[in-house]
Amino acid sequence: MKAWIFSFVSLLGLSCQSQPTPPASTLVEGTKNTDSTMEKAILASGCFWGTEYFLQRIEGVVSTTVGYTGGHVENPTYEQVCTKRTGHYEATEVLFDPNVTTYEQVLRMFFETHDPTQRNGQGPDIGPQYRSAVFYFNEEQKATAEMLIGLLKAKGYDVATEVLPAAVFYPAENYHQDYYNHKGSTPYCHGYRPLF
Repeated sequence: MKAWIFSFVSLLGLSCQSQPTPPASTLVEGTKNTDSTMEKAILASGCFWGTEYFLQRIEGVVSTTVGYTGGHVENPTYEQVCTKRTGHYEATEVLFDPNVTTYEQVLRMFFETHDPTQRNGQGPDIGPQYRSAVFYFNEEQKATAEMLIGLLKAKGYDVATEVLPAAVFYPAENYHQDYYNHKGSTPYCHGYRPLF
């Protein structure tokens, strides 16, 4: 099974050693914008370092925070989540300006920078905390996620991405935030390739 997953990931251009680049846009930097006109998304697609790296590069994204959601333990630590017993997903909370980008554009980047067909992990990162999921805040977000999943299924992809109501989001420890920007490197298991 692992061999098939890695073959599929390679076929999609998501080799863990690749360093692909998404469409040109801006990198999020600076402090969080709390303007009430901003909209929020919470997305999980494997290791939250890689998820955040690509979502930060969407023009119109104001800030990102990596953390944990969907579990049953309050204020979990990274070590607790790694036990695979808390029920949490590693996720990224995205704040974006709807006058510059749309929820659909954010989701398209999400789907196009991980393997939405892989179950219980992403690349070599295996475990329930690495599942693919969209956490929606309203029916419009839910419908957008389901529409994009429908498009992918129509193209023959066996999509494993879950669509779930937003749950409490707990920011991860500081050393996880902006991980690749601080390291000056690129994700090991996320890469951009067009799907739509």
